[in-house]
Amino acid sequence: MHISSGRWLYGLLLALITAVLWGMLPIQLKEVLPAMDPITVTWYRLLVAGSILLGYLAASRRLPSFRALGRKGRWLLLVAIAGLTGNYVLYLLGLELLSAGTTQLVIQMAPVLFLVSSLFVFRERFSLGQGAGLLLLLLGFGLFFNQRLDELLSSLTAYTTGVLIVLLAAFVWTFYGLAQKQLLTVWNSVQVMMVIYLACAAVLTPWAQPQQVLVLSPLQGWLLLACCLNTLVAYGAFAEALAHWEASRVSATLAITPLVTFASVALAASLWPEHVQPEQVNGLAYAGALLVVLGSALTALGPSLLAGLRARRARLAAQL
Repeated sequence: MHISSGRWLYGLLLALITAVLWGMLPIQLKEVLPAMDPITVTWYRLLVAGSILLGYLAASRRLPSFRALGRKGRWLLLVAIAGLTGNYVLYLLGLELLSAGTTQLVIQMAPVLFLVSSLFVFRERFSLGQGAGLLLLLLGFGLFFNQRLDELLSSLTAYTTGVLIVLLAAFVWTFYGLAQKQLLTVWNSVQVMMVIYLACAAVLTPWAQPQQVLVLSPLQGWLLLACCLNTLVAYGAFAEALAHWEASRVSATLAITPLVTFASVALAASLWPEHVQPEQVNGLAYAGALLVVLGSALTALGPSLLAGLRARRARLAAQL
């Protein structure tokens, strides 16, 4: 079982870097998708990021040993590869149908599902605070979709399909997150990500169309490169954060990602209105987005908050 190093401040910084980069990613991808299909975009992101890590590990003579994995480790690796490949492709398919902010808010279910799953895998307890966080999160989603709630519940439109696809992306990401955390007991985070990235790229190669890069505009080409580097840094920071901090606290920090996206969309729409469209949501929806973030954080931090409260009560009782 993987045990965090305890360097919580370093883990917090890495989690914040991940949240900011993930928050900006859908805006970059949204501009690239009109000229390149989701599978090819994903293929480039994984291949570039994996190749850079391969070069780094080869130069430093730290390439991972597959013998150290054992049978269980190999199965975990296959689960991580399938989970990340499915998440990347499904996320982009959903992004084609939704706005950047909506996509990022729905994918927020990924760390929540990751946390709930870790309760069973890592034998953590589900507290009353976590239950309250889940209720707050569901209320937030209800408020966010207030303008299109009837559409979501009554018909299978493009918008509804997009939401369902992103929810599926969040679900399969959970398997990747759980498997990756256990792989950190054998390899370091850079080794784990190098193998997973290149393996995922290999899986997608039969369906990728690399020649599509030739039709990209200069702006789209630079944004595709930014997406590739975003993949390298964000997921690397996420993997390293899990090595130094508890999964629940990493999940709580990642809860701010949708707020980063909404703020980035608003800023980009004001600076480059010809490329980025503002979110078409009302004030109630923004309030709902904030509740989703608060609910996600409370769900993640529930056990820690309860443990802290019990510890304070014990200290007070000992002093009396």
